[in-house]
Amino acid sequence: MRTVCTAPKRVYRAAILGLGFIGGADQTSGDALGQRLENLDGTHWGAYSANPRIDVIAGSSRDSGRRSRFAARSGARVYDDWRELLWKELPEIVSVASYAPQHAEMTIEAARAGARVIWCEKPMATSLSQADRMLQACESTGALLVVNHNRRFHPHFRKLKEFVSDGGLGGLQGASLGWGTGRLGNVGTHMFNALQMVVDRPVEAISATLDLSGRPDCRGLQFQDPGGWGLIRFSGQLTATFEAPDYSCVPATLTVHGERGRVVVTGGQFRVEIWGEAPLTWPDLNPGETSMDRALAEIIQWLDGAGEFPAPAVSARQTLEAILACHISHGQGGTWVDLPVSPEAYAAELRTG
Repeated sequence: MRTVCTAPKRVYRAAILGLGFIGGADQTSGDALGQRLENLDGTHWGAYSANPRIDVIAGSSRDSGRRSRFAARSGARVYDDWRELLWKELPEIVSVASYAPQHAEMTIEAARAGARVIWCEKPMATSLSQADRMLQACESTGALLVVNHNRRFHPHFRKLKEFVSDGGLGGLQGASLGWGTGRLGNVGTHMFNALQMVVDRPVEAISATLDLSGRPDCRGLQFQDPGGWGLIRFSGQLTATFEAPDYSCVPATLTVHGERGRVVVTGGQFRVEIWGEAPLTWPDLNPGETSMDRALAEIIQWLDGAGEFPAPAVSARQTLEAILACHISHGQGGTWVDLPVSPEAYAAELRTG
């Protein structure tokens, strides 16, 4: 009998910059946010630790408690200086899971230090000029920039995109977004990006009014990330509404309307309503697997040279531009703001954590 020898698959070295709730799976940090790990669609540490192709070699945080808890949880080396980690450890995959104002400098430095993949939390940056520098740094070094809009990796959202593009709803007639926690920069980035993915059209203009009721951000007084209300006009005269006040109990909902029916996404439930037919709820396609698990699997495929990565970072830049356009529109009394925004808006900055 012929024996086939298969070379062992390579294990990639990873590091996490920011060891809080989403980065280090730190429940103590989650308690400060009023959130539980079990309600998340994955964490960086959770995805890494569950994948045998990954060796988490190090993590960094300014907080000594987070460092000590992560070291005990992972056995990895910990640093208080993320730059020292990058240049001493030279990881191949770097998770950027710190506050949004640090995303650009961490991503650019990780690319300079030779990281092959930078897996950055959302929003990708707080200004378009920062986002462009991130894209340019990764392009110049050949690094893959992945922005953690995790709905891009969720099997139901991918199925919904295919369903819409294949004409399952007929011609599109509109869409709506709603969520109850405000925070256009931090939460709205997920919702806007998911809708962009599903309808697969560029945003052409935004009209918005911000909610200035002043809901405090537990991350600190320096962060002010209001919600609001508005209209999103996509190419092809497709218009969507969004409703995201700072204080509300509305569950996160995405609805796509077509000539034949609609799809309503509420939480993790996808309900298809075709007119004249019984409603259908899509079953869980991959129970026990998070969107971040799936994102990491596709990152590894890219590292292995097994195919193109399916979620380009430029889509995250487009989402950031749409959110900045909401702020610009509010400052102009809710008038329509065309995209791309004016060069003067490139330096405008979100104050989101």
